[in-house]
Amino acid sequence: MNFEELIEKVKHVSYGRNSNRYDFSLVLSENKGTCSSKHAFLKDFADSNDIGNVKLYIGIFKMNEVNAPKLGDLLSKSGIDYIPEAHCYIKINGIPLDITTSESFYDKIKEEILEEIEIIPKQVSDFKVDYHKAFLKKWIEETNQNYSFDEIWSIREECIQKLSEQS
Repeated sequence: MNFEELIEKVKHVSYGRNSNRYDFSLVLSENKGTCSSKHAFLKDFADSNDIGNVKLYIGIFKMNEVNAPKLGDLLSKSGIDYIPEAHCYIKINGIPLDITTSESFYDKIKEEILEEIEIIPKQVSDFKVDYHKAFLKKWIEETNQNYSFDEIWSIREECIQKLSEQS
């Protein structure tokens, strides 16, 4: 299977958390993955096969009811316009490619990206969470949110749960 065929295959794998967030091969064997595991798997494949034009990124974007309509009134009932959320994707020759689902989520968030950093595959687990939490803590302070970090993280988890539900 070449890289383009693998991208198509992974794009159509169901969305869901794997049983072990450190083992990206589970994307294929469990037939599911998140933005982190799917893109880390592809970047790892590219690295292992000397495909040098592939880079892996974490983008922190404004998760809101516009780019995530499933959130309905979840954010507005909390009085929050958006919550900074971490999303992983790859860039091939500098062009963003998001295969989290069959439709690119990147296209919905590209204008809402607040910060973006390049990472290596193993950083999609602990590093991504730590980086995201540090960003949130700074955002809470800089924007004078009326919520503590734990409250914001709890609202965010509710949002993620809502987004994970099948339509």
